Amino acid sequence: MLFRSRLAALLGAPVGWLGIVYLGSLVILLLNALWTRDAFSGATVYEPTFANFAELLGAPYPGIALRTVVMAVLVTVTCAVIAFPISFYMARVAAPRTRGLLAVAILIPLWASYLVKIYAWRVILAEEGILNVVLEPLGLRGPGYGDAAIWLVFTYLWLPYMILPVYAGMERIPASLLEASSDLGGRGWTTFRRVILPLTLPAVVAGSIFTFSLTLGDYIVPVQVSTSVFIGNVIYLNFGSGNFPLAAALSILPLGIVLVYLLIARRTGAFEAL
Repeated sequence: MLFRSRLAALLGAPVGWLGIVYLGSLVILLLNALWTRDAFSGATVYEPTFANFAELLGAPYPGIALRTVVMAVLVTVTCAVIAFPISFYMARVAAPRTRGLLAVAILIPLWASYLVKIYAWRVILAEEGILNVVLEPLGLRGPGYGDAAIWLVFTYLWLPYMILPVYAGMERIPASLLEASSDLGGRGWTTFRRVILPLTLPAVVAGSIFTFSLTLGDYIVPVQVSTSVFIGNVIYLNFGSGNFPLAAALSILPLGIVLVYLLIARRTGAFEAL
C-alpha cells in the first residue's frame, strides 16, 4: 500500500499534466472545430456542426494539404539519404575522438536560434546572396526563393534529428554480422542492402517521425523563403483573422496525418529505436 501511494504521488503530476493540459487541449481543439463563425458578425456560433470539415474538402485545401505532405516526404527522404553515409562513418569508420567531434558538430546547430538559422538561409538564397556569388563564375544561379528553397531550409533544419537515430541504430549492429557478410562474399552494396538497411530501418523511421511531423506543421520557413502556402500558413492566417473554428479544423488535419504516420511507424519497431 505504501509503495502504491508513493508511486501515485510520483506519477500524479506528469499524468495530471498529460490528462488535463495535453489531452484537455486536444479536446478543446476538437470542440472548436465543431463550431462555426458567423459570416456577418464574426462571432463564434456554439452549435456543433461538421461544416468546417466539409469546407476542407473543397478548394484550395486539398491542394495545400497535398503540397505539404509531398514536401514533408521529400525532406524526410533527403535527410535519410544524407544521414546514412554520415552515420555509417561515425559508427563504423571514425576514431572515438573524431566521432565525438562529429557528434558535437551535429548537435551545435540545434543550440542556435531557429529564427536565426532561417534568416541566415534567407540571406544565402537572396538574389545577391553568397550562393549566387559563388555560382556566378560557373554560369549557374541558386534556386532563389521558392519551393526548392523551402526544401533546402527544411533539410538543413531537421537533418540532425535524422542523423542521431540512424547513428544509434548503426552503432547497435554487431560487427560480426558485417564480417559474416564479407566472409560469405557479400560486397559493399550487398551488405548494405541485405544487412545494414534492414537493421537500421526502424531507426530511419524513428528519425522520419521528427522530420516528417516538423515539416508538416511549420509555417515560418514557407513565409520567409517562398510564397507557397502550406497547412501551417493557413492555420496561422485563420487564427490571425479570428476564424478560430476553421483554424481548429485545419489543425486537426496534420494531427490526423501524423497519427496515421505514427501507427505505421509503430509497426516497423521505430519506437524502440528512439
